[in-house]
Amino acid sequence: MNIFITLDYELFFGTKSGTANNCIINPTDRLLKVTDKYNVKCVFFVDAGYLVKLKELSKKFKTLLKDYELVSTQIRKLADNGHEIQLHIHPHWEDAIFDGESWSFDLTRYRLDAFNENEVLDIFFNYKSILEEISGKSIFAYRAGGWCIQPFPLIKKAMIKNKICIDSTIYYKGKNVTPAQWFDFSKTKDLDTWRFEDDPCIENKKGTFLEVPIAYKKLSPLFFWKFAIMKKIGGAKHKSFGDGFASPRFKKHIIKLLLKNSFSVVSIDGYKTNFLRKAYFYYKKQKKNNFVMIGHPKAFTEYSLSKLDKFLNGVLDKDDKVVTFSCYKKESKINE
Repeated sequence: MNIFITLDYELFFGTKSGTANNCIINPTDRLLKVTDKYNVKCVFFVDAGYLVKLKELSKKFKTLLKDYELVSTQIRKLADNGHEIQLHIHPHWEDAIFDGESWSFDLTRYRLDAFNENEVLDIFFNYKSILEEISGKSIFAYRAGGWCIQPFPLIKKAMIKNKICIDSTIYYKGKNVTPAQWFDFSKTKDLDTWRFEDDPCIENKKGTFLEVPIAYKKLSPLFFWKFAIMKKIGGAKHKSFGDGFASPRFKKHIIKLLLKNSFSVVSIDGYKTNFLRKAYFYYKKQKKNNFVMIGHPKAFTEYSLSKLDKFLNGVLDKDDKVVTFSCYKKESKINE
C-alpha cells in the first residue's frame, strides 16, 4: 500500500493566529526528527497566501520580514531534502490585516467562490509562483483550504491554466455546512483514486484531473467525547505545539459530532492519532492501494508524534511504501 504523509503548513485563523515559530517552524522540525529516522518523505501543502502577504508587507514590518525568511528557508530546505511542496490555498489572506503585532482575519471570503474568475486566476498564479520561486520545484498538486473545493468550475479553470493536475482534498462522506466553511462530499465513492472533470466528487474516466483522496474513518460520538476530555485533562502531552486559536466552530456542528456517527479524515493531529492504527488496518483489510494521512504542524502534540513514530516503526508491513504525489504526476493529462 502507498502511504502518504501530507501536511497543511499554515497558521491558525481564529482570534489569535499564533507565531511562525510555534505553529510552523518548530513543529515541522519535530516532525522531521520522526520521519528522518525512517528516511521517509512528506508532502507539504503550503498555505501560499501567507507567503504572498508576508512578502508584500515585509518592507513595512521587520517582524514579517523575519518570518518570511524563516519560513522560506525551511520550505527550501524541505524541498532540497526530497520532501514535496504543493499548493494549499486559503484565499482569506487577500483580506488579512497586520497591525504591527498580530494578524486579524475576515473570513467572509474564506472560499474561492467569493471571488470572481479573474481574481481566482490571479490567486492561483501568484500563490503557485511564490511557492515555485522559494522551493525551486514545480507545483502540480492542490489541496483546498478548509476542504472548500466546491463549487469547482472557477477552480477548474485556474488549475488547468496553472498546470495543476492532481487534487487531494476529498474524503469519503465528508460534510460541513456553515456560512464560512462549506463542503459536501456525499456523492463520493470509496475509491483509491479517480479522474474527474467538473465535479471532484464524481468519477469521469476521461477527466482532466486525478483525485487522490484523504483516508477516512467512521467515528462514533464516543470518540469526540474522549477527544474533548483529553483537551481538558490530558496534560502536556496533549497540548498543541501551536500558540494560536482555530476559527470558531458552529455549535450545531459540534453537537452533531457529539450525538451522531460521522466521517473524519485520518489525521496525525493531537488525539486523532488514536485511531491511526485502526484506520490503517481497515484499509489493508479492504485491499486499498493508498492511505493518505493529513496533519497540521500547528496541531501536533507530544502524543501525536509519538503515535506517528510507533506507526512508522512497528505497524507498516514490508509491502508498504511511503510515497509522494510525484508517483502520479506521469498520469497527468495537463502536462502531456
